Parts: sequence; structure tokens; C-alpha cells
Amino acid sequence: MMVNAEVQLTLIDSEAGRQIDGVCRDLSATGMAIEIDEPIEMNITLKVKIASSNNSVPSLEALAKVVRCTSLESNEYLLGLEIIEMN
Repeated sequence: MMVNAEVQLTLIDSEAGRQIDGVCRDLSATGMAIEIDEPIEMNITLKVKIASSNNSVPSLEALAKVVRCTSLESNEYLLGLEIIEMN
């Protein structure tokens, strides 16, 4: 499902607690594609949060693992994330 929603990533493994803002481009039951402005190493675990714009719908929060990091044009990167756990 195409999303194009703002997302906040929090690193859990290396540099724990560091936050990165990005855009969720695609979302499925098992993973997501996130566009960010810096590369992240494979197998890093992240906390993912997509805030809801509707008070009756809860924000999406998940733990995910980086399974792909592809360089795009103009210093942007597309992360492929595998969802480990949904909250």
C-alpha cells in the first residue's frame, strides 16, 4: 500500500536513541519502505512511529529490522524494513 506519511525512526542497536525523520513510501503486513537522507547499516533494529492524523485511529508503532538500504538520487536512501513486532 502506498502511504507517503511522515515517519520517525529511533535506532535501537548502534547509536541507541538517535532519531531520524523520513517518509514511509510503502507499507505492507510484513514490511515497509522508508525514504531518509542518510544510510543505515543492514540488520540494525529500529523503532518506527507513524503518527495518526485522526484522533480515532491510533498511531502505528513497530519494531523493524533493516534488510535493504539503496542509494537514490541527491543523497537520499530507501530503506527496506522487515516488521518484527507491531505495538
